[in-house]
Amino acid sequence: MKIADLGKDHDVQLEDRSGRSLDATRAALDANLDFHGTDGAYDSHAWHPFPAKFPPQLPEFFIRQLSRPGDLILDPMLGSGTTLVEALRLGRRAVGCDIDPLARLIATAKLTHIDLVAVLLEGKRILSDAREDYHQSPSRLERAFAARFDAATQNFINYWFPSQQQLELLALVQRIEALPEGGARNLLQVVFSSTIIAKSGGVSLARDLAHTRPHRDSQKTPVSAFAEFSKRLQRTASGHTQRKTPRAYMPALFEGDGNPAQKYATPVPIHATSAADTGLPAESVDLIVTSPPYASNAIDYMRAHKFSLVWFGWKLADLGHIRSKYVGHNAVTGLNSGMLPAQCEDILAELSALDDKKALVLRRYFEEMRGVISEMRRVLKRDRAAIMVVGSSRLRGLDVETHKGLASIGECAGFLLAGIGTRLLDRDKRMMPARWDQLKSSQIEKRMHEEYVIGLVKP
Repeated sequence: MKIADLGKDHDVQLEDRSGRSLDATRAALDANLDFHGTDGAYDSHAWHPFPAKFPPQLPEFFIRQLSRPGDLILDPMLGSGTTLVEALRLGRRAVGCDIDPLARLIATAKLTHIDLVAVLLEGKRILSDAREDYHQSPSRLERAFAARFDAATQNFINYWFPSQQQLELLALVQRIEALPEGGARNLLQVVFSSTIIAKSGGVSLARDLAHTRPHRDSQKTPVSAFAEFSKRLQRTASGHTQRKTPRAYMPALFEGDGNPAQKYATPVPIHATSAADTGLPAESVDLIVTSPPYASNAIDYMRAHKFSLVWFGWKLADLGHIRSKYVGHNAVTGLNSGMLPAQCEDILAELSALDDKKALVLRRYFEEMRGVISEMRRVLKRDRAAIMVVGSSRLRGLDVETHKGLASIGECAGFLLAGIGTRLLDRDKRMMPARWDQLKSSQIEKRMHEEYVIGLVKP
């Protein structure tokens, strides 16, 4: 079977599988899940860099295989919203949760039906006005900078951004903030953020920022924020001619007052809640497709996201507090003492013999994921599936087999384990904090070359 044919026509076939989600999930996990050579930049998926983002074909496949049109799809750790975009595109309803402010902003923009041509024109006007502010009123921008940021945030900005880029970014963000709240403003904030968190180049002195591994390079020559914003704006707006499927089904999926224009403007519900406490009703979700973070804070999202978020008014202290709530962060305080499944306890014992602190960090990860998986079971309907795409981690040279640990936690929570699929990462496309090395001998080369797809079914 060709990769392009995976999942086709399964919306009808699922009707014959009532009460057989376990078999359907097992069959899906046996498919080729690599999706190498496919284009993942269609629709809004390429609007903003996001590390460890799975290809949209992956959630698309499982949504087609394991749900029907009109079903409710949940991603409790939504990231940049890939699962939700695909759910909406396939005629499903969608809901997501994330405590990361930038993740919610990106997902909200991607999931709101707006006129991209109109946003392009609005963005060009903002760019023109911001240029005028920069050239004609630099002293006013300097005063606004001093009033806008507290001392700690000013120090952070001064360390990472040259003075020219500081004033250019401030001029842009002030003009964007003058827009009324809504889809156009959200999308232009995403464009603004993508000028900072860029795969290459960028307007700061940081390198590897898009990989969440920023380091300061005083020899780097940052580009003009105006030039970068213009480039990102054009790239984002060009997506309106590349949409894979029109959003014509959207009015039928949302309740409203009968005004189609109002329904088209309604975004998918995105909640600023923990994945372990979604606030959703019990047994209300038809399918979960999500990608939990790596253990031991291997990808530190906030380390990069704060470069954009400070310009939107977030204080460093508040962002640090949010970071401390991430699943997989590396604090070792406040651990529970409850026993984990044997699979987890065995690997923790092995790691503890090598590094006791790393073992405590991994224990926290497993404990927090136990809360997430328990919540997933609570909100999922019976005989429905939860799909988790996870990567393992190598700590002190030991593969901690994260996928096996999470699968065992799922079984202890009352799920049936349909299986664990394996997919090889496309290293030429996926944004990972690693690189190919001829010898493949470094620690970074010994991890993150494959990931696992866990299928759980609620009996």
